[in-house]
Amino acid sequence: MTAAQIDVARAYVDALITHDGESVAFAPDAVRYEMGLKTGRSGRHLRRSLSRGPQYRVILGIRDFTATVEADVVHTEYLLDAGFLGRRITTVKVVEDFIIPADDLLIHRVDAKIGRPPRS
Repeated sequence: MTAAQIDVARAYVDALITHDGESVAFAPDAVRYEMGLKTGRSGRHLRRSLSRGPQYRVILGIRDFTATVEADVVHTEYLLDAGFLGRRITTVKVVEDFIIPADDLLIHRVDAKIGRPPRS
C-alpha cells in the first residue's frame, strides 16, 4: 500500500495550501509535533487548524516534494514558500514523518522539523 500511504500524506501537505482540512484522513486520536512540541491534539483539532489556522495562511506554495515509505512511516521532504499578500518572503525546508498504517490509511502522528533549505 505504499502509494496509498503517500497519497494520504500528500493530502495533508496539499491542505497546507488549500486550507481544506476536511480532505485529510486523520485518526480520531491523531497528534502532531513540530520541533518536538505538541501542536495537534486530535484529528478534529488538526482538521480545524488546517482549515482555519492563521499559521497556515502565510503558506504560498509547496515544491520539490519527495516521499518514501518504510512500514507505517511515510517520510516526506519539501520546500515551503511563505509570504504575505502573495509575495514570497522566505522558503523553509520541511521534513515530516507521518505514521500511516497500511491497514487503515489514517494519519496517526505527524512529526515535523522545519529548517533552512540547502543552498544551491
